[in-house]
Amino acid sequence: MARSISLKQAYWFLAACGALYVTCISILCTSWAQKHAVYIHKLHTLWWHDVDKPEQFGFLKNQVQPLHITTPDGEVLYAWHILPIAKYIANEDHLINEHTTSATRFQNSVGFDLLSKDPNSRLVINFHGNAGTVAQGWRTDAYRSLSSGAPDKIHVLAVDYRGFGLSTGTPDEQGLITDGIATVQWAMDVAKIPPERIVLVGQSLGTAVAAAVAEHFVRVSEVEFAGIILIAAFSDLPTLLLTYSISGLIPVLSPLRPYPRLQRFFLGFLRDRWDTASRITNLVRKSQKLNLHLIHSKDDFDISWKHSESLFYAAANATSPSGLNMKQIEAVKLRQDLHEGGSLESWSSDGMRRIAKQIVRYGGHNRVTTYPCIARTVQHIFEQ
Repeated sequence: MARSISLKQAYWFLAACGALYVTCISILCTSWAQKHAVYIHKLHTLWWHDVDKPEQFGFLKNQVQPLHITTPDGEVLYAWHILPIAKYIANEDHLINEHTTSATRFQNSVGFDLLSKDPNSRLVINFHGNAGTVAQGWRTDAYRSLSSGAPDKIHVLAVDYRGFGLSTGTPDEQGLITDGIATVQWAMDVAKIPPERIVLVGQSLGTAVAAAVAEHFVRVSEVEFAGIILIAAFSDLPTLLLTYSISGLIPVLSPLRPYPRLQRFFLGFLRDRWDTASRITNLVRKSQKLNLHLIHSKDDFDISWKHSESLFYAAANATSPSGLNMKQIEAVKLRQDLHEGGSLESWSSDGMRRIAKQIVRYGGHNRVTTYPCIARTVQHIFEQ
C-alpha cells in the first residue's frame, strides 16, 4: 500500500515537472519572453553600482571615461573608454587634475586626446555577453587584462548594447549588429583609429556580434581589422539551444532530444538566429587579410568548446573556393600541445589569412576572459 502511494506521488511529481517544462517552453515561444531569456538585459547591478563611477570597480581616477555613441536608428549607447595603465601613469597629473568628464563630454577629455592623437595607440573593441552591463562580473578584470600586453598602447572600448545598462532601446539581433557597427564606425570616424589598429573581441553573445560586425565591414566597404578574437563562441543559436543549459544546470531543449520533431517545432518560433557559422564563412571568403582566433575553455558548461571547433573547420573550409573536407584540414593544420594549458591549432591560407583555435583546460565561461592567453593573443595580433 505504502509502495503504491509512493509510486503515485512520483508519477504526479514527474507529471507536474513535465507540465511545468512544457509551459515554460511555450512561454518562450513569445517574442517578449525570448527577448528577456536570450539577452537577459534586465538582470544587472545598476541598483547598487554606479557605472558613471568606475573607481567603484578598481580603476584609477579618470582611467575610465564614459561616453555616448549614437546609432543610425537613434539609440544612444553607453560605453567606456579604458586607458592602459602605463599611458595613464605617464599622464597621471593631467588626468587627476581634470574634472571627471560626463559621457556627453568625452571628446573634450584628456583620455580622448591620448587615444585619438597618438599614432601608436591600439584599440580593442570589446563586445560582452548577455546580461549585465559593461561593469558586470569579470568584465572589468578582463579590460585590465586586455591591455596588459602593451600597457602603453592598448586602449579598450567597451559598449553596452541597446537595452543594456544605461543604453536606450530594446535588444534584438539586427539592433545589436547595428550597435556594433556604430561603435566601430565611431572608433574610425571620431577617434580616428584606422582599422589596422583595431582588434574586435567578443565573448559568448558578443562573439556573434563581433563576427557579424566584421562580416558587415568586409562585405560592404572592404574594411578589414587587425584581428578578431572570439571567446566562447557558438555556431548558431538554434544549434546551441539543443544542448544549452542555463548556468550549466537548467536544460532548454535537450529534454526533447528523443523527439526531434518537437525540437524543430519549438525552434521554428525562434526570432533571432545568430548564425555565426555562416557569417564567418562569408567573412573568410571575402577577406584578403584575416587574423581570426577562437578561444574556448574545456570546462565551459554554458557553451561547449565543440562549437569553437565547428567554427574553426567552417572557417578553414571557406579558405578554399572548392571547399575542404575534414581529412584535408587535419592533414595540413598545425597543432601545438600546451600540456595543462590546453592546445593550439592553426590554419593559414596564402600567408594572408590565419585562423587559430585555442582550447584551454580551465577558465569556465566567463573567467577565461581575464586569462593571459587572451592578452597574449591581442599583443601577437598587434605585433603582426
